[in-house]
Amino acid sequence: MAHNENLAVPLEYRTLQNRMNILGFWIFLGAEIVLFATLFGVYSVLNQRYAGGPTHQDLINIRDVMIQTVLLLTSSFTCGIAILEMRRGKLKGLITWLVITLVLGLGFLGMELNEFRHYVHEGATMQTSAFLSSLFVLLGTHGLHVTFGIGWAVLVIIQLLQRGLTPVTARKTFIIGLYWHFLDVVWIFIYTFVYLKGLVA
Repeated sequence: MAHNENLAVPLEYRTLQNRMNILGFWIFLGAEIVLFATLFGVYSVLNQRYAGGPTHQDLINIRDVMIQTVLLLTSSFTCGIAILEMRRGKLKGLITWLVITLVLGLGFLGMELNEFRHYVHEGATMQTSAFLSSLFVLLGTHGLHVTFGIGWAVLVIIQLLQRGLTPVTARKTFIIGLYWHFLDVVWIFIYTFVYLKGLVA
């Protein structure tokens, strides 16, 4: 009976160590929320201080931002499918959807780097104004987190290929899924409060 009850528990939660690691990661995400809340707070104070430099309207290409948003939110969906495949015990499906998630994430990063290049070409650098300093720090911090997430997920995929689906690899996969969804939520706030609000400011 106890064995059957254990099978009803998702693989990543079946050991005490895994449950503690997942709880610890939720606490880590709380610290990340504080970090990004601070960056948003700084941006909200400085976002009108142009110092004669480019403004939101001069820089924002809403079409490209929409594509970035679709790429990242779609990657959150594919990441969710990957976790569902893991819960079904389908290693091949899990890896396939994780790879698709990473391809979408790389597409997002490529567009963000191109956006930064466009800003610099328009004379918009961190030294130009307080607005641009806060913008680059906020976007750059999120972009670095996405880059780290991609590298982390690649390592998880390698472990899945080497070791298969075990309680340990399931826990690592679940945690990277939490991290990826967190980055998507942060992007929704960036899209709303930086890009959309900037266009109507």
